[in-house]
Amino acid sequence: MTPTVRLVEISPEQAGQRLDNFLLRVCKGVPKSHVYKAIRSGQVRVNRGRAAVTYRLCAGDVVRVPPMRLPQPGQAAVAPPAQFPVIYEDAALLVVNKPAGVAVHGGSGVSFGVIEQVRAARPNEPFLELAHRLDRETSGVLMIAKRRSALVALHDILREARVRRFYEALVVGDWVNDRQHFRQPLLKWVTPHGERRVKVDPLGKRAHTIITLKKRFGQYSWVQAELLTGRTHQIRVHLTAAGFPIIGDDKYGPDAVREQFAQRGFKRMFLHATRLELQHPLSGEPLVLDAALPDLFTALIAELENRR
Repeated sequence: MTPTVRLVEISPEQAGQRLDNFLLRVCKGVPKSHVYKAIRSGQVRVNRGRAAVTYRLCAGDVVRVPPMRLPQPGQAAVAPPAQFPVIYEDAALLVVNKPAGVAVHGGSGVSFGVIEQVRAARPNEPFLELAHRLDRETSGVLMIAKRRSALVALHDILREARVRRFYEALVVGDWVNDRQHFRQPLLKWVTPHGERRVKVDPLGKRAHTIITLKKRFGQYSWVQAELLTGRTHQIRVHLTAAGFPIIGDDKYGPDAVREQFAQRGFKRMFLHATRLELQHPLSGEPLVLDAALPDLFTALIAELENRR
């Protein structure tokens, strides 16, 4: 089908979005470079006039979306619809239990992630946006906003730290302290091969993690981590810096340990987002969102207990 010009009227739920983000959603599959070129060249119009990529759309605005061809077959994969275990859902919020090994969104070599698959599975939902992120290899609680107002409120809640975030991990080493605070600042850096990493560095951003011991297995330990800040790879880097890398961590953990467990069938990083405690973004009611440990996680705990 030949692409045609579309005139899209902005609904109250769509209001508040940046023009570029709105178009990237409306023009699924079109490369970002094409979208930005269309805006800057004036092919995209808002209320018949030019608009900047950063323009915030208002209810009632009419956006002219020019013909933009999708990439040729093989250039971009179409996200297959997928259902993920639902922890909580209402008119404003969808909370799912994300499996390990699935990215939360496409990009950086990944064609699609959870959000694209959820949108494909729910074509009649007018608004579905990630409220926060989890690492690809981390499983657990993931919040998706179903209304623009809920997304804005959730971003405020997370930015102002009005949420408690709990994770559980299996680590290498015999953890001793019942409870320990880690406050080392974290800095992002890029390896010579172009891989993004994080390290403890005095020039980095403030970070605070509380680690609580759950069970010791001698060579290995089961711990709970509470995030008081939300830096990239925070738990992974704080634990590694303390000498207790997470089992299966391919960025910060020892290769020999990862290979040893993989040979026994435990092929994942053992970090799971178990709980979020916050107020509902619209009603203000308290929410406790729990995701049970995955079967592979509990199976490894059982094996470590038997070995002990």
